[in-house]
Amino acid sequence: MKMNPETLLMGLLSMTAAGGYAKKASRPNIIYIMCDDMGYADLGCYGQPYIHTPNIDRMASEGMRFTQAYAGSPVSAPSRACLMTGQHAGHTLVRGNKEYWGGSPKVMYGDNEDYSIVGQHPYDTRHVILPEILKDNGYTTAMFGKWAGGYEGSASTPDKRGFDEFYGYICQFQAHLYYPNFLNEFSRLRGDTAVHRVVLEDNIRYPMFGREYSKRTQYSADLIHRKALEWLRGQDGKRPFLGIFTYTLPHAELAQPEDSLLEGYKKRFFTDKTWGGQPNSRYNAVEHTHAQFAAMITRLDKYVGEIMAELKRKGMDENTIVIFTSDNGPHEEGGADPQFFGRDGKLRGLKRQCFEGGIRIPFIVRWPGHVAAGSVNDHQLAFYDVMPTFCDLAGVRNYVSRYANRSLKPDYFDGISFAPTLLGKPGQREHEFLYWEFHETDQMALRMGNWKMVVVKGVPRLYDLASDLHEDHDLAAQHPELVRQMTAIIRAQHTPSELFKVTLP
Repeated sequence: MKMNPETLLMGLLSMTAAGGYAKKASRPNIIYIMCDDMGYADLGCYGQPYIHTPNIDRMASEGMRFTQAYAGSPVSAPSRACLMTGQHAGHTLVRGNKEYWGGSPKVMYGDNEDYSIVGQHPYDTRHVILPEILKDNGYTTAMFGKWAGGYEGSASTPDKRGFDEFYGYICQFQAHLYYPNFLNEFSRLRGDTAVHRVVLEDNIRYPMFGREYSKRTQYSADLIHRKALEWLRGQDGKRPFLGIFTYTLPHAELAQPEDSLLEGYKKRFFTDKTWGGQPNSRYNAVEHTHAQFAAMITRLDKYVGEIMAELKRKGMDENTIVIFTSDNGPHEEGGADPQFFGRDGKLRGLKRQCFEGGIRIPFIVRWPGHVAAGSVNDHQLAFYDVMPTFCDLAGVRNYVSRYANRSLKPDYFDGISFAPTLLGKPGQREHEFLYWEFHETDQMALRMGNWKMVVVKGVPRLYDLASDLHEDHDLAAQHPELVRQMTAIIRAQHTPSELFKVTLP
């Protein structure tokens, strides 16, 4: 059958390297919302009974909720590195929360002493990251929230890694304070040449710690969200956009405005706790810890609702894919009490652990007319799958061959696109295995089907997640061949790191 030139052209435009899921003429906008330290069961749609999350629950009812989605790591910086690089934690350069603020000279903000250089270990500049790919393919790019991908002045800050705009925290240690001395900012549209500090003048009138801290008024989560909405309102539809909103809620410290949202939870939790603070970690003392934590998640939910409303107002709702997730499992820092809220969702472990509770996270995708509303999916995915998925949906052809750095031998890309799962298309490839490692707790993990091996200080433990989701029953002695097979995979996947050392099985 012959095709006329116009039909042939439209067919070519609709093809992508991974199977033809996006038309280049109408490439989707992408908003990736990632909160901080939210456990698998912290949302109503994942079974949370105490905390109100109506907007995120609505996202799930209008989209796809994943039940076996995983962070890249059990802590913040390396988990974000897996997202940005498309590499798992055995290949990416950043595998821990290595800091660069401790030895820097001090500077003063009012009477408050702070660090002159802040931030974490930089991403490898030889390896392309997600915003660089999409920007190179015509997307407008912005990030609002926490970066944690390189310290101030390094070669890996948002202005140098593919973002047109940034507002938030370069440093995740600084993000421990919700009323900080400064935030960081960059806008290519304004002609900024580099990320710089924005001093929060109303905050620095009062000390960072102690009773007067509560007099500070510039709440970083609100400031970051307002900037994100301002940027979203400025999108005119002429170019597709990528917005990565890395909100710091509900990470410690437990602090927020004393408004009706918080007061409502104080009335609900008659029996509550107090916590004495930890200034060296930038955590202030707090009262009503349960109410504070619950209100932080509901505040985050409010932000999500405002993003959705803005997309509808602008008529961009149906051509914008929105993802909501968390960077790792729940924390117990700053007075948080994950046991009270059942935050592990019957999973074992917390942040910093490679057991399920430290790495299995909520993951919701909404895209009206494309992703089936109200669907629940058990496809196994990890953060390093986001890069190929976004490339697939954005029509970026052959991203590995185009962007692999030949000087890196090899330049790893570990992800598999889950676009077929999102769009109900055939041909979804499955991972042979998923991989994690984390040096602080000296743990490694490998999931292969329903088998999960967790290596603690070199000692392997084997679990069958199909019958033992809580990872209580070590079956390593009963399955020595399987342990040998999974050990061989771990040894093959781990590349040595002088900065982030783990004990191999």
